[in-house]
Amino acid sequence: MNLHLEKAKDKGQKAKVKITGSKSETNRLLLLQALFPNLILGNTSNSDDSEVMSSILQQSKIQNQQSQIFNVHHAGTAMRFLTAYFSIQEGKEVVLTGSTRMKERPIKILVEALNQLGADISYEESEGFPPIRIKGKKLSQNKVSLPANVSSQYVSALLLIAPKLENGLELTLEGEITSVPYIKMTLTLLNEIEVKTSFVGNKIMVGSLPTSNSQLLTVESDWSSASYWYSIVALSEIGFQVTLSSYKKNSLQGDSALANIYKDFGVETVFNEDNSVTISKTKNHQLSIVNYQLNNCPDIAQTIAVTCFGQGMGCDLTGLHTLKIKETDRLEALKTELTKLGAEISVTNDSLHLKFSSEIKENISISTYQDHRMAMAFAPLALKVPIVIEDAEVVSKSYPNFWKDLALVGIVSS
Repeated sequence: MNLHLEKAKDKGQKAKVKITGSKSETNRLLLLQALFPNLILGNTSNSDDSEVMSSILQQSKIQNQQSQIFNVHHAGTAMRFLTAYFSIQEGKEVVLTGSTRMKERPIKILVEALNQLGADISYEESEGFPPIRIKGKKLSQNKVSLPANVSSQYVSALLLIAPKLENGLELTLEGEITSVPYIKMTLTLLNEIEVKTSFVGNKIMVGSLPTSNSQLLTVESDWSSASYWYSIVALSEIGFQVTLSSYKKNSLQGDSALANIYKDFGVETVFNEDNSVTISKTKNHQLSIVNYQLNNCPDIAQTIAVTCFGQGMGCDLTGLHTLKIKETDRLEALKTELTKLGAEISVTNDSLHLKFSSEIKENISISTYQDHRMAMAFAPLALKVPIVIEDAEVVSKSYPNFWKDLALVGIVSS
């Protein structure tokens, strides 16, 4: 399904949007709930990734056969977290597979770490990549090390199963640590269910927790999804505002850096008493180029790059090495699609450099590469020029109501 987007003539000045829970928090809590069934979850994400993970966890419990095959499709978080989860399910054997792109996304570092702890995981096709066969067993070791610059999902996968290891886990990260907020998110959620943790220097300790108390854990709304609304506000006229629910000022999510970053685009953030957040265009941007180090929040890089282009600004974005192994190579995809629109852009293995441009080509068809964030990052440009988003249904991976919500701010589709 391709969508032709453009700005309606009667675009209003205010809108209220409800965004469901963070995919990152939801998937962590779904795994913890599988390990500690008396946990109750509220405001969980309705994303494809979370639905897939929830479904597989439920199926694994109700089906009795010893060997099962589970398809995570495009859900990278589910692949990493479930690899760790099934490695400690004693007596159960599963095969985890996924889409064609998933079979190209590396998992070797996580598999090797789990096998060091005593797991039994092997490859069904290509060495280092899904599909993988996991024979669940009791893991006897409690010390392991990982390169510090790998995806935080590898780290979090290990941390999440640590409470169920007899002696907990001592994890050493070797080198300079990236994606620290996502690691801290995992540790904070563990603390909420009374797991003892410490994170000092490059060493993380997680204690054992045989059972947990019954409690309700409410998921904060997704800051990654909020990024597209920040872009919409930035590309709107002064006075335009959107209220989003529900967000915390002291968020666990690294992408909450948006509130500070988008000040450079003339966007002000106000946290309301009812846990909603109101974002408003209060002035026009003053800068011709911006520089951001996005190690802690790489998922908002696409949004920022498109906002800069739409504003006629340049940008230098660094700390983006993990974007090479996402649903697509997001750096090359951004370069290709922004170039179509008239941008002058270059990328390296971990950075993006966009030059100032005052012209945006109209009615350009944007390829999305089966990547939800490509579709949503480019959509706000419809406020500037008519634009076509290919395979628009891909947004269901993280934000199924996105196109419906866009209509609330006068971006119409056909």
